[in-house]
Amino acid sequence: MSLSIWQAEGSAPRMEVDFLVVGAGIVGCSAAYFANQHGREVVLTDARDVAMGASGRNAGFMITGLDSYYHRSIEHYGHAVTQEMWQLSKTTHGHLRHFIANGDVPVQPTGSLLLAEDETEAHELELAARAMEADGLAFEYTSYDPLGRGYHAAIRQAHDAAVQPYRLVHAVFEQSQSQLIPNNEVYHLEQDGHDVLVHSHRYTFKARTVLLCTNAYSARMHPYFVGKVIPQRAQCLVTAPLSETVLDVCGYSDYGYMYYRQTFDGRLLIGGARHLHREAEHDTTDDRVTDALQASLEAYLRKRFADVTAPIERRWAGIMGFSVDGLPLVGTLPNMPQVGFAVGFTGHGLAMGAGSAERAVDLLLKGTHPGAISATRL
Repeated sequence: MSLSIWQAEGSAPRMEVDFLVVGAGIVGCSAAYFANQHGREVVLTDARDVAMGASGRNAGFMITGLDSYYHRSIEHYGHAVTQEMWQLSKTTHGHLRHFIANGDVPVQPTGSLLLAEDETEAHELELAARAMEADGLAFEYTSYDPLGRGYHAAIRQAHDAAVQPYRLVHAVFEQSQSQLIPNNEVYHLEQDGHDVLVHSHRYTFKARTVLLCTNAYSARMHPYFVGKVIPQRAQCLVTAPLSETVLDVCGYSDYGYMYYRQTFDGRLLIGGARHLHREAEHDTTDDRVTDALQASLEAYLRKRFADVTAPIERRWAGIMGFSVDGLPLVGTLPNMPQVGFAVGFTGHGLAMGAGSAERAVDLLLKGTHPGAISATRL
């Protein structure tokens, strides 16, 4: 972000902060919670407000694992990293269930279904199932469509869940016991002796420790993130409430590009189709919906859920942060060891976010290596 000399005349009041978290989504609020558990006094700030970005606009899928099929992850990242990421997502879900149990958060233990759109994807599912079975993971594979909607195979993970993501983030924030400063865009970081000066719209923070949880907007914080975290738009629609249940599970297919569920008040939610509109959805922070992609979502609705005739009542978009290699990024900024970051969740913040935030806090406060998600790999 750049500001004119008139906007940044140096008149913002100064605030001394023990531990400053920038970004009030699921990762930032989780980081604030873990820093508080270490006995630090935490200030949380955001350009908008709690859960007003992608953390409050996603489908609310608590799905275990990475965004690629298990055998493909092994081929790409290696066996050890794939297993570590699986465990990181389980750790994350353990944290989320703790926050849910201690907050007013709607959740349904629906499990998830990874479905094959065609025979080619069905073969991929079978290979993924074999790799998962070899590692002793809990799942159920079927070579047919358990929904009876024209899919070709499925992997069910019974321990996954559907959650109300906006309420979840607010519950995490409340349990973090942090001070919130909303509507406060950060525009510059600089070292000031042993402290860090964080220049923002409302304050100049003098912080002992800073953690950036800015995901898709990280390149605005520091040039280090340029080319490492790329913003991607995701779009959804929901119908009016249905008179009956047509889907009792978190479903996703087409290699994860399509996803669907019923909401707690009975609406059918469909999201995805980004792969059909790559140029428009790639490298953008414009969170408006587009006619072309929404038409693709409607076409999917008519194809797979032809029995649903309820009108579409809402459409929205959110901006995700994709890391350059598909794994989260945890580390510290070059020459600024007191400024850490946990970013780049590639659309799987509910699977990897809280666990990555915990590792980022441990890196800053205890010097603990963050493992496979360490940004030093780049």
